[in-house]
Amino acid sequence: MRTSVATVTPDTRLIDAARLLLETNQRALPVVDRDGQLVGIISEGDFLNRAELDIEPRRSWLDGLLQKASAQVAHNRSLFVGRVMTPAPICVDPDAPLDDVVALMDIHGVAQIPVTEAGSLLGLISRVELIAAVERRLRMAEDSTSTTPGPA
Repeated sequence: MRTSVATVTPDTRLIDAARLLLETNQRALPVVDRDGQLVGIISEGDFLNRAELDIEPRRSWLDGLLQKASAQVAHNRSLFVGRVMTPAPICVDPDAPLDDVVALMDIHGVAQIPVTEAGSLLGLISRVELIAAVERRLRMAEDSTSTTPGPA
């Protein structure tokens, strides 16, 4: 798991969260309250397909015309993380087996999962960390076979 993780609060401006996401090269930002408790997550997908941000594909020009006024109102109210974040994200505890983490990612269609203990954020596991764990296992297996003496 990555323990050095950038976080935001629900009252963080969306533009600041987008900038932080780009600067840190994270795929998501855990959202914590003032006590450090995880309350949500805002991911790349939350920025991309959001009606509140007027980035949702329209079904027709008429649909777009009729919804334009209400979309502008929603847009003005959704300029903060708390309005577009995913509340109560899927989390794992620090002792979760890697197989369970991979299964949760697949089941829920997410690329990262916060690691928490008693609601407090400890870190973030993304597919990159999982691939690194697989690489370590493969390297250890390779090292053990290359140092094992062959038949005489």
